[in-house]
Amino acid sequence: MNFRAVAEVFLEIEKRSGRLEMTDILAELFKKTSASDIDKLIYLTQGILAPPYEGIDLGMGEQFAIRAIAAVSGYPKEQIENHYKKSGDLGLTVEEVMSKRKQQSLSSAEMDVNFVYKSLLKIAKTGGAGSQDLKVKYLTELLNNSSPAEARFIVRFVLGRLRLGVGDPTILDALSFSKTGDKSLRAELERAYNVCSDLGYVAKIFFEFPDKISKFSVQPFKPLQPALAERLSTPEVIIEKIGECACEFKFDGFRLQIHKRGSEVEFYSRKLEKMTHMFPEVVEAVSKLKAKEIIFEGEALAYNEKENKYYSFQQTIQRKRKHGVDKASKELPLNVFCFDILYLDGKDLTETPYNERRKRMEKIFPLGLLKLSNRKLVKTAKELDMQFKESLKEGLEGIMAKDLNAPYTAGKRKFAWIKLKKSYGKSVDTIDAIIVGYYLGRGARAEFEFGGLLAAVYNEDKRKLETVARIGSGYSEDEMRSIQEMLEKIKTESPPSSLDYKMEPDFWVEPKYVVEIAFDEITLSPTHTCGERDGRGYALRFPRMLKMRSDKSINEITTVEEVIILFERQNQH
Repeated sequence: MNFRAVAEVFLEIEKRSGRLEMTDILAELFKKTSASDIDKLIYLTQGILAPPYEGIDLGMGEQFAIRAIAAVSGYPKEQIENHYKKSGDLGLTVEEVMSKRKQQSLSSAEMDVNFVYKSLLKIAKTGGAGSQDLKVKYLTELLNNSSPAEARFIVRFVLGRLRLGVGDPTILDALSFSKTGDKSLRAELERAYNVCSDLGYVAKIFFEFPDKISKFSVQPFKPLQPALAERLSTPEVIIEKIGECACEFKFDGFRLQIHKRGSEVEFYSRKLEKMTHMFPEVVEAVSKLKAKEIIFEGEALAYNEKENKYYSFQQTIQRKRKHGVDKASKELPLNVFCFDILYLDGKDLTETPYNERRKRMEKIFPLGLLKLSNRKLVKTAKELDMQFKESLKEGLEGIMAKDLNAPYTAGKRKFAWIKLKKSYGKSVDTIDAIIVGYYLGRGARAEFEFGGLLAAVYNEDKRKLETVARIGSGYSEDEMRSIQEMLEKIKTESPPSSLDYKMEPDFWVEPKYVVEIAFDEITLSPTHTCGERDGRGYALRFPRMLKMRSDKSINEITTVEEVIILFERQNQH
């Protein structure tokens, strides 16, 4: 497929705000796409080159892109920068200067999707001494062959700011529409995606062997989207919801999805990043398992067995580094508390009821550092409350109640798992939100160039982010410096395309980092958009940062529905 045609479709999508319109436009594009190109087109539409667990990153900053634009257009670098400051979008800047460029290429050729994808992949994989200059050279060559519209999206892509506003659910709908004219295959496609986390791969299978989608199975080294827990406020409500259940202690550790095939072992975080290098002692323990093939989940936690002492998340997360791992493994010895099994020796277990999956685990664990999670079957709210209080005595953060008959709900927030945390019964509560902007420091904070965060939660019905808090406290001086430096790298000139907002920060950022927020209560506010009705949204009163959650992804943030549940519960109290 010609990439110019793709760029024209992307331009059309940008003009639309309705999801149904975007779905129809994408479906028409997919109808014209061959099976050999569909996976690459899907990745490009997602704004990635490969699923996250592949760890492929273009690694190109704005200044390098500006150098390439200047080289191909003939305009001085300073003029490109000045235009960018006005446009706020380097994609729009390159499109305009390319349409008026001073020098024309002596040789350019039309590009197809495969050529563009491979060129971008070459840029991403270029490393070592002089790699940045090479990346600029390759990008210059790619832009040299581009029309102004193609250049707009290529530059946005290399900066990680495609701005189409097309999410994975829209792509899944469009794939179904492209073959059937309706959403009838959406559920099958979504399940396939959730159990392999690779939408390009799913699309390719769908185009080549459509019948295989309904039989799509878990496989080692293609990590599943983690199952997500719902939130309820009391043991009574939990028992009323799911009845007799399994109660497990809730660890505040590092959630790992562990894959083994033969002697090969990989660990994936809840964001599906490879973390194997962090835990050499756990790799050794997993290698000793008798199973030839296995996928299971556990919570990695720094733990002192002699003192029966669990360390905090902040201490455990110190293991997330590339250097000094051996020393860290001695200073902060880990145990992995295994809580679910998803695959064993060729058998996909995700559709198997939880209680049966647990019985399989009991035949495998414990083994050294790999321990079974603490579990007790409970029938009454009183029994569940006793377990909750016991977990707090152990220094843990609460419990997880699990439906005995539920399958593993990859990528979904279902009442198969329900969390009850220690803060839920007090005046102070917590949520996880995504950072969408930040403020300059003023007064005593002026020296830090950081004065707080703007945070949002997710509206599942509208598929939008909605603001819920401006967080001005909870930071140490070191945290203010480090957060400002971290966010400085992902500043954008305009808000995230998926964000509904009224309040504007000094700087917008890509929605990339999750923050855990404590607050006193939830109120209704005319300045926030969370669950907005009649001009007022839900907002956190006295919000303060507890900690950055580098282990969590945007898919795991608190939902608007959860915020409403918390609001209603506090009014009942």
